[in-house]
This record gives sequence, C-alpha cells and structure tokens, in this order.
Amino acid sequence: MAKKEKSGSFEEQLERLEEIVAGLESETTPLEDSLALFEEGVKISKDLAVKLEEVKRKIEVLKKNAADEIKLEDLDEDEDRLK
Repeated sequence: MAKKEKSGSFEEQLERLEEIVAGLESETTPLEDSLALFEEGVKISKDLAVKLEEVKRKIEVLKKNAADEIKLEDLDEDEDRLK
C-alpha cells in the first residue's frame, strides 16, 4: 500500500488515520501490509496527540472582568486557579 507523507494538516493526518483503520479492518489486507499500516497509524496517532496538546495550550478563555472589558487568559492559567 502506498504511504502518504507523515506531515500535513491535522485534518489530512486524521483522514489518513481513518484510511489506515479501514485497511486494518479489511480481511483482504496481507499481514505484512497490516503491520506497516499499524506502524504508520501509531506514528500518526502520536503526532496528532502532540498537535492536540499544542492547540490545548494555545486556547484562550474569554472572560469579562468587572469593567465589562474582555480579558484574554491562557487556559493553563485558568487551570492553575482551579487546583
């Protein structure tokens, strides 16, 4: 089976991961190809997890302060206050 580039947008990588799952679920995929697909899927899955973590860290929470001004805060700062 042809491999696609590991890099790409989150959506492209997610689409490739879905293709890999379909290939693994297929009863006609040879064992060697299944192993290669599995390895590629694990790599993509790890890459997507890293991207999700990066996005999570960039999320800003909008809050109104007492003066009705919009205040931007990092999500991590908000989580620290909840602990």
